[in-house]
Amino acid sequence: MTETQTLCNGTWLRLKKRGRWEYAERTNPGGGVMIVAVTPEDRILFVEQYRPAIECMTIEMPAGLVGDVASSADESAVEAAHRELVEETGYRAGRIEFLMAGPTSAGMSNEILAFVRAYDLERAHAGGGDETEDILVHEIPRSEAAAWLVEKIRAGYSIDPKMFAGLYLLDHGEALFANPRA
Repeated sequence: MTETQTLCNGTWLRLKKRGRWEYAERTNPGGGVMIVAVTPEDRILFVEQYRPAIECMTIEMPAGLVGDVASSADESAVEAAHRELVEETGYRAGRIEFLMAGPTSAGMSNEILAFVRAYDLERAHAGGGDETEDILVHEIPRSEAAAWLVEKIRAGYSIDPKMFAGLYLLDHGEALFANPRA
């Protein structure tokens, strides 16, 4: 087994090296969660915010880190999704179902991202994130979501390819993951 070295520690990330391979590691053990959420009016929730790492405005599905709040250090991805959905969008979900989890960028990070589906949404407040965030919430008709994202790409926004995976999971996730193959 190759020894793993820690090259640098940050608040939320650390840089590690295993053999000749360098990679980033999240300091929170729970990874991240991305929330596929649709309002009762069949509008998909997207959030817009500036991301310093890429120096660009992004369009994303509501998402967040699992266990990044001291009072919720042991939360599950579903519990984090409930918290993050209300915080970012102002919508509360009646229920949230886990769909799948996998690496965000297996060649660069060991971070695992869970996809969840939020159901039975009710407006609790305007959203916009916590005191460290400046989030704009978009409610886009489901039938127009993919074209809207492409329009935003053309307008200069950074669109994470996982948005299109989220749209696919919206249409096919229940059928794919409800009855796992034995």
